[in-house]
Amino acid sequence: MGNPPTVKRALLACMVVLTLAIPERPSVFGGSADIGPPSFSGLANEVKHCVVNISTTQVVQRTSLQPFSPPDSPFRGFFGDDFFRRFFGDMPQGQWKTHALGSGFVISQDGFILTNNHVIEKATEIKIRLHSGKEYDARIVGADPQTDLALIKAKPDSDFPGPARMDDSGAIQVGDWVMAVGNPFGLGHTVTVGIISAKGRIIGAGPYDDFLQTDAAINPGNSGGPLFNMKGEVVGINTAIVAQGENIGFATPIKMANQLLPQLKSGKIIRGWLGVMIQDVTPELAGSFALKEPKGAMIADVVKDSPAEKAGLRRGDIVIRLNGTEVKDAHTLSRHVAGTAPDTEVTMDIFRNGKEKGVKMRIGTMGQEQEEPTPKEETAWGLAVQEVTPELAEELGLDAEDKGVIVTDVEPGSPGFDAGLQGGDLIQEVNRRPIRSLADYTQAIETAGKSQSLLLYIKREESAFYAVLKPVLAE
Repeated sequence: MGNPPTVKRALLACMVVLTLAIPERPSVFGGSADIGPPSFSGLANEVKHCVVNISTTQVVQRTSLQPFSPPDSPFRGFFGDDFFRRFFGDMPQGQWKTHALGSGFVISQDGFILTNNHVIEKATEIKIRLHSGKEYDARIVGADPQTDLALIKAKPDSDFPGPARMDDSGAIQVGDWVMAVGNPFGLGHTVTVGIISAKGRIIGAGPYDDFLQTDAAINPGNSGGPLFNMKGEVVGINTAIVAQGENIGFATPIKMANQLLPQLKSGKIIRGWLGVMIQDVTPELAGSFALKEPKGAMIADVVKDSPAEKAGLRRGDIVIRLNGTEVKDAHTLSRHVAGTAPDTEVTMDIFRNGKEKGVKMRIGTMGQEQEEPTPKEETAWGLAVQEVTPELAEELGLDAEDKGVIVTDVEPGSPGFDAGLQGGDLIQEVNRRPIRSLADYTQAIETAGKSQSLLLYIKREESAFYAVLKPVLAE
């Protein structure tokens, strides 16, 4: 059987050979896996010159007694206008200057600086301070409250820094390192680091939300400052935080800012417009329209004489791609269309009657009052309906061509009540069949039976939408 010590020595030799043959696992930072990230000092030193601190002054009207409670005082909630008016009556109005702080970054050698709209909004005076401490006056060139972006300009001199480098490729990934530089709480050029926590966040800040989420510390005063990748390129503009959270910050992707930059420089924002009402595709809607999965944006209505109508789009069409880019939901379509220059020809892939179809069209121009509306969604059984009389049509503001049946009552506790259906809703289709009278409605409901879902098309005031009605199954 051999000499046991010899066997042990052989096994030990094999183990040594195997250990030496296994390569050391490399670190994502280039060294050994035991070593943490390298110092960020080189990156911080490289980008600090293009970041500016912004201070603004705004003149507001206040009563002459308000020096006891200035606009930025923490006691405003205790000694406000009502307090002084109660004891002293109406007092003469006076002017107060309030101050705010923010951040920004240079994007061109001729003095243009990107920041957030809320940093400079209503400012009567804007000053920027470089890392060197040198100050410049600045003016507002263009602003867009919808995306909270703004462009300001200083008069550059020989000391004015070069522009930041920008990466609008969208290549930044969840888990990538990022660095935020800004002016939190007025402390001046502060550097924080973290990672990209998520992409494509919708936080309710505006109709075109598409935020990068990061855990790099962002605080009041960081707004408008840059978020850098590890190459020293700007990937986002720090915009918002979750006040109740910890290290949950949001940055506007630099790609969105670059798309708007020509319009910001012109001082006027012009957005693309389709002229449709859209809604998300729910699993129930996908099933009713024979779509394999719930994705895309459903057209609930088409505005008369709009680009969409001229291109032949119809209600019930589901937009699945725009210029080859997948449309995940209604928000995605709205954002892409708004970001497309008016009069641009686009190709839209739609799903209609179980088949895909390509449509070419020209994007229109969105006016002040024109937004791509997103209608509400739910409806169900438990309804009382009646014919559309001339009196009802006038009361509800219906057009002469509006046909259907009016919901007059919703039974408490019914599926319709739980879903939020309202009196005054106009039912115009049941299972894609036009409803022009009470007889049409009754026949359509009876044909569908009680065990199958219904697809209704509803008009409510200025909006219109599809909804799937789920049957109440017996216990």
